[in-house]
Amino acid sequence: MEPSSIQVLPSATFAAMLSILAIAAGCSTGTPPATTEATPAIPPSTYWRSEGQAAQSGTCSAHLEALRGQLHKQPVTTLLAVRGNQVVFSEGPIDHATQIASIRKSLLAMLYGQPVEDGRIRLDATLDELRFDDIGGLLPIERQARVRDLIESRSGVYHPAANAGDDEGADPPRGSQPPGTYFLYNNWDFNAAGAIYVQLTGRDIYDAFDSDIARPLGLEDFRRASQHYAGDPARSRHLAYAFHLSARDMAKVGELMLAGGRWGDRQLVPADWVRTITTQVTPPSEMHPAHAAQRGVGYGMMWWVPRGDAGSPLQDSFLAWGLFGQWILVMPRSGLVVVEKYDVSVPLTARIPTVPVSTFLQEAVGIAEAGC
Repeated sequence: MEPSSIQVLPSATFAAMLSILAIAAGCSTGTPPATTEATPAIPPSTYWRSEGQAAQSGTCSAHLEALRGQLHKQPVTTLLAVRGNQVVFSEGPIDHATQIASIRKSLLAMLYGQPVEDGRIRLDATLDELRFDDIGGLLPIERQARVRDLIESRSGVYHPAANAGDDEGADPPRGSQPPGTYFLYNNWDFNAAGAIYVQLTGRDIYDAFDSDIARPLGLEDFRRASQHYAGDPARSRHLAYAFHLSARDMAKVGELMLAGGRWGDRQLVPADWVRTITTQVTPPSEMHPAHAAQRGVGYGMMWWVPRGDAGSPLQDSFLAWGLFGQWILVMPRSGLVVVEKYDVSVPLTARIPTVPVSTFLQEAVGIAEAGC
């Protein structure tokens, strides 16, 4: 998972803005200015609206104000909750495109849909069949990993990845785990999945996202020129495909997934594929190392699957998740999409305070249960 640049308002700045927050649904929280001059809660937009906030119940309004106070004490840059094109809650800058870390993998999963459907990508094709390799060569058993094993993070290939931010260091010895049998969150798998997409489709990942998703969705802050591959090519020839998105564009991605991949009259991601990638493959109990299992969130195909009991706001929900607190949570039961960002610029191996996924999920559930 990969981070970006810090933009969190100190509590003093928030206190100076309380009179503005009393009448606005949110505020822009970019680099703290020298003055307390307020900026609009929602920057000019071709899509997002906030007039529905005026009809929010007293229970909802009280809950959202309490949530706003909680966020001021947390390492959070932005939280945005939407339903359709209506902004339910907004705190922090929603139009700043910054790096979204491992949410990049969920975007790649979406791009896989059409070539899987039309047969250009076969999920059961092995690395050996694809003549896919890396620096120093893959072991014979590793060459038997299938494309589906990569996007489920169950390949059994523990070749060094080009970038940090995964569970490297907890990996078993190379060749010790048969492909498809052992879950370890492994950037080599995800980077290899990106390289295979390019190999089998003949398309650059960023160009494909731009034409197939960003433009049809009308993403407002995505810039193709700002997207760059990253990593150390001396470790692996398969680099990370880092993405920069704003909170409001992340929310639109969530809205597309909530709608089963359909936007207007266009099916941008096959509906069956949306269901496939957001269906749990690996329950928490089968995850390695132990701390991964303790988070209590399952995994599908490059999308995470929170535990949600029948009737819970998290029932049938799914989650894109990036390092240091980047999330897109889709909640079909309540029709909500909740996005959170924490913009930091530190090494991927840094240990800094971040919001646990359990806290983020509780906050999202609270919005839904307050009837917002």
